[in-house]
Amino acid sequence: MTREEKNNIIEELTAVLEDSSTVYVTDISGLDADATSRLRRLCFNSGIQLSVVKNTLLKQAMERSSRNFDGLYPILKGSSSIMIAEAGNAPAKMIKEFRKKSNRPLIKGAYIDEAFFIGDEQLDALATLKSKNELIGDVIALLQSPAKNVISALKSSGNTIAGLLKTLEEREN
Repeated sequence: MTREEKNNIIEELTAVLEDSSTVYVTDISGLDADATSRLRRLCFNSGIQLSVVKNTLLKQAMERSSRNFDGLYPILKGSSSIMIAEAGNAPAKMIKEFRKKSNRPLIKGAYIDEAFFIGDEQLDALATLKSKNELIGDVIALLQSPAKNVISALKSSGNTIAGLLKTLEEREN
């Protein structure tokens, strides 16, 4: 690979890293061709971009990025691939699903919204993270709950008062 080709790859990786708030560094070595193909298909269907990268090129792209990826530098050893997704928990959920048939891929580390998660033992924690949209939905539901209770109470008490007035009116006649 020529120096120019390497620079082009580094520039592409840097652009991807700049646009992504979720980056998983994984190890997919040891997967046969069929398993790798299934993993790539599952990633595609889940909206996850999977790329096998050289550690040195990835580190240079991380260094050029405006984001701080320092916490991932120590894990850039051996075979590495990156998974890029919109939702922070999407790659972890996909990996858990894929591991029902295989013991790979392993999570070496993850960068999610400026937080670092290092090691494969973080898989369950990463899979249970709520996405930004899920958190917004939870907040909206919490905000709507008291308003619904007040409206419900006003409606039911209004019916009760109207019923009492009607009964009192009928009694007087």
